[in-house]
Amino acid sequence: VFFFVWRGQVNHLANRPLSSYGSVPPFQLVNQNDVVFGSNELAGKIWIADFVFTSCPGPCPIISTRMSELQKPLRKTDVHLISFSVDPEKDTPEVLRRYAEKLKAEPARWDFLTGSKQAIYNLSKDGFKLAVSDDPDARIPVHSTRLVLVDRRGIIRGYYDALEPDGVTKVLADANHLLREQPQ
Repeated sequence: VFFFVWRGQVNHLANRPLSSYGSVPPFQLVNQNDVVFGSNELAGKIWIADFVFTSCPGPCPIISTRMSELQKPLRKTDVHLISFSVDPEKDTPEVLRRYAEKLKAEPARWDFLTGSKQAIYNLSKDGFKLAVSDDPDARIPVHSTRLVLVDRRGIIRGYYDALEPDGVTKVLADANHLLREQPQ
């Protein structure tokens, strides 16, 4: 019953207009399989991004679970999921691969990316306009709890708080809206 109520909420929300928040700058990082992955691989795709780290004692497990929940309703689409690590020193491709396996991430649909700390910081702060920490002595990386929806042209179309009960519903609704607005 819950799934049908939820689907009804998604369909109801899927017709609202979406804003534009600027373009994601070109980037090139490495995924959980130690393969170069970036904006070129996402060109022409709708994608949903988050910024997490695998040893996070706070919100990251919830954020990653919410991303995982997006896999099933988006299964028959080409929407891609991207998790950027904000702790690249610890989150090597091997660590990210184990994290992906733990989340039962679909390998062809969800990539976990790492790279230089500066590249991730610049992408989060300047590219996605999300909160980051400027404190080099911070014990844990400061990062946003938002999911970010990007359209086929690389334009940010929405921000969603992954910790809010309706965050997943709203991002799904808007992803469905984009799938209709920008068919494959």
